[in-house]
Amino acid sequence: MAQSEFNLDHEISWFVLPSYWAKIIVGLISCMCFANSYDGDFVFDDSEAIINNKDLRAETPLGDLWHHDFWGGKLSSNTSHKSYRPLTVLTFRFNYLFAGGFHPVGFHVINIILHCAISVLMVDVFSILLGGLQYSSKGRRLYLAPKASLLAASLFAVHPVHTECVAGIVGRADLLCALFFLLSFLGYCKAFRENKEGNHFSMLWVLASVLLGAIAMLCKEQGITVLGLNAVFDALVINKLNILELIQKVLHKDKSLENVVLFKKGLLFRITLLLSGGATMLCMRWRIMGTGPPAFTEVDNPASFADNLFVRAINYNYYYSLNAWLLLCPWWLCFDWSMGCIPLIKSVSDWRIIALAALWFCLIALICQALCSQDSHKRRILTLGLGFLIIPFLPASNLFFRVGFVVAERVIYLPSIGYCMLLTYGFSLLSKQAKKKKMLAAAVLGILLINVLRCVIRSNQWRSEEQLFRSALSVCPLNAKVHYNVGKNLADKGNQTAAIKYYREAVRLNPKYVHAMNNLGNILKERNELQEAEGLLSLAVQIQPDFAAAWMNLGIVQNSLRRFEEAEQSYWTAIKHRKKYPDCYYNLGRLYADLNRHIDALNAWRNATVLKPEHSLAWNNMIILLDNTGNLAQAEAVGREALELIPNDHSLMFSLANVLGKSQKYKESEALFLKAIKANPNAASYHGNLAVLYHRWGNLDLAKKHYEVSLKLDPAAPGTKENYSLLKRKLEQLQKKGDV
Repeated sequence: MAQSEFNLDHEISWFVLPSYWAKIIVGLISCMCFANSYDGDFVFDDSEAIINNKDLRAETPLGDLWHHDFWGGKLSSNTSHKSYRPLTVLTFRFNYLFAGGFHPVGFHVINIILHCAISVLMVDVFSILLGGLQYSSKGRRLYLAPKASLLAASLFAVHPVHTECVAGIVGRADLLCALFFLLSFLGYCKAFRENKEGNHFSMLWVLASVLLGAIAMLCKEQGITVLGLNAVFDALVINKLNILELIQKVLHKDKSLENVVLFKKGLLFRITLLLSGGATMLCMRWRIMGTGPPAFTEVDNPASFADNLFVRAINYNYYYSLNAWLLLCPWWLCFDWSMGCIPLIKSVSDWRIIALAALWFCLIALICQALCSQDSHKRRILTLGLGFLIIPFLPASNLFFRVGFVVAERVIYLPSIGYCMLLTYGFSLLSKQAKKKKMLAAAVLGILLINVLRCVIRSNQWRSEEQLFRSALSVCPLNAKVHYNVGKNLADKGNQTAAIKYYREAVRLNPKYVHAMNNLGNILKERNELQEAEGLLSLAVQIQPDFAAAWMNLGIVQNSLRRFEEAEQSYWTAIKHRKKYPDCYYNLGRLYADLNRHIDALNAWRNATVLKPEHSLAWNNMIILLDNTGNLAQAEAVGREALELIPNDHSLMFSLANVLGKSQKYKESEALFLKAIKANPNAASYHGNLAVLYHRWGNLDLAKKHYEVSLKLDPAAPGTKENYSLLKRKLEQLQKKGDV
């Protein structure tokens, strides 16, 4: 083995550095690639996984994390995506608690540190994979193939396809999974510290490796595949099995096979342990999941819904070729590859068939070399490289279950280990044949620098949603979700005209895109284009009858069109599909208030505040309605109850202050008005109503002062001019009396 290791490194024109220097360099370049993402925002899926995830908040019991999915929903729910990653969510929770809220810097810094740590570990991992596993007489692992391991680790550290995992906070699931995946592999290697042939091993380290694999799985489902890779490594490296020779003996029923089996009892025992551990993990995972597999839609993964088995198979293989292309040429990167980004291949005449043919040609060639080569070192490297490339990818392959995406850059974080290994081995073969080795080394260095530059550019795009979404327009112009997200980002910034354009394009690309219809309908509703808004929202609920938000928005439009019965029915349909829907109860209350059904309005608003105690608008409307109908005592009680729940809401202070003023509780009313003005000093109505209070109370100078402030802030403030004129007349009369 030692001679082979020397040959591999001998052929590579690269740097020879001690292990610790190699790790420092790899750590630094991995940090350099993604450091500019440290102050990025929460983008894309971060909103659902972090900002809207109640499992991050201190009031949520820690035990709930073990029964919820990655997004904070109940794992047993039929609507859950079944992504069970409690340890990843736990790290988000620690981030949230230590930062004192949703401050993205801390989240991003942890992701960058994790990628640096993984890249550093890769130096040791590649040393074992490319150089073999050997220990000194003192039990220390030898640092073999230093040139090759440094090159492979550098290629891994700067690969642009990793940007989504590092710069996107949700990618922490992949990073944590990879960290414990590698620790499990290195732990398995430690089991053979006292052994040369695998007959004696440390049971403790094997069990520790299984435990670390389980932890990796609790970070992301891919983690379980490390057990399979440990078994492959054991067979090829520890026991030096020749797979082709073994297959031939099985086929020819060779009697020497019995001796091999007896000799490899330790291998069989360890593989049994790994299989038992994996089976236990899967059983527990299935039991926790509660129901069947997640329910995805056709837009998430159109190939999996194809009726024709041939079409499914062809498109799955095309997806594999796209993943391979992202590893080879990571220039065209996109945050989302669904919704028409990759049209289905429906015929063998489609030119894209060439891509999957090329993929399988390369794979078959590599497999043949891995099995048939006379060079044991070559067989080992190619088989391990293919193992690390393929096995971690299997959960995303659609072979065992349907996945909720077409292509996802994050899922090739682990498979890229195999790619970097194969690329490094290929470089060594080229170096062996090349006459100008320094030029080849310079070319590889150039590739590394280009990748660093691409990482910096791409991680900068991940710093904000606007840059991220717009970067996808050139990569996936047929992706309706890309146009939808660009439109949503523009709408959030108040640019409704531009947002309409992108929403319309999203609906054009995907005529069943109900979320785009809903958002477009909302904007048109605000622009008073009610007829078109109603048409879009009606179509949305027709396509997806349980779309509660669209039903509520349809009710708002119908209410504006004064079709009150239809609006009421739409609101109740929304509540039927989403039982806990405070905003819908709020809008239902507004409808009842317009119809003078005051009791029904109060009940609807009360339901809104029960479901969402901080629903300020519902509380305010209850206070105002009770005030307007002369129920001052009840209005005061509701106002006090609301302020206990939302003590810093200036609009509630203002409403309660008005009620207290009418009840002649002037001092308390004044205090609330002043507190509201302190919180929102530019509200003309706050100054105007405080002026009315002083006017009524007899503090005319203060009344004059606040009338003037109110008119300065809003010269057209209703009623304020008239009240100010009355006050001035009164002051003039008082002055005349004083002169007399």
